[in-house]
Amino acid sequence: MRKTIAIAGNMGSGKSTLVEFLSRNWSIAPFYEPNEQNPYLPDFYRDMRRWAFHSQLYFLGTKFRLHQALDRTPGVSVLDRTIFEDAEVFAAALHEMRCIDARDWEVYQDLYRAILGAIRPPDLLIYLRCPMRTLRRRIRLRGRPMEQAVPLSYLKRLERLYERWIDSYRMSEVLVLDTGRLDYVTDLVHRLDVIERIEAVLPAGLGTA
Repeated sequence: MRKTIAIAGNMGSGKSTLVEFLSRNWSIAPFYEPNEQNPYLPDFYRDMRRWAFHSQLYFLGTKFRLHQALDRTPGVSVLDRTIFEDAEVFAAALHEMRCIDARDWEVYQDLYRAILGAIRPPDLLIYLRCPMRTLRRRIRLRGRPMEQAVPLSYLKRLERLYERWIDSYRMSEVLVLDTGRLDYVTDLVHRLDVIERIEAVLPAGLGTA
């Protein structure tokens, strides 16, 4: 049996926390977004217009390899952020902001469409919806230096693009969780609720660690 759960959501929505929770309590292989390995990221945060295209191409290629690894992994796997978000949200935001020009955007889109034809969509997509105030508080508390200077306008743009993308997403089952209200790490009732909702759309179950 091979099943894949993908976790999607804005910065600070709780993706990594949910991945850790699922992998720690069940027999689920975790796959994390390799943000820190992107050699363009520090330059991107200093000069988004110059380095946006390079940074997004790196993310696209790296996420393609992650999805390929998921396709080869037996059992249940969980992915922290998808290739769809890279293209439909983050790269799209940079294109809107004119940090990726029309020519580079067409090249990026051509590559993205080719990749979509070469990967298997997840069996379940969990979208984490979270209030902006909570997102900003979590970003501040976790203290990642490169995230601290991200303006509110950029987070709001990402939120709008996330909502537009999830409204049109049709490649798999979707489960939407309000992580501004849920505490599935320490609250037993919330934890059971999340697991029941996941198992309801992933009938094969999560297995036992």
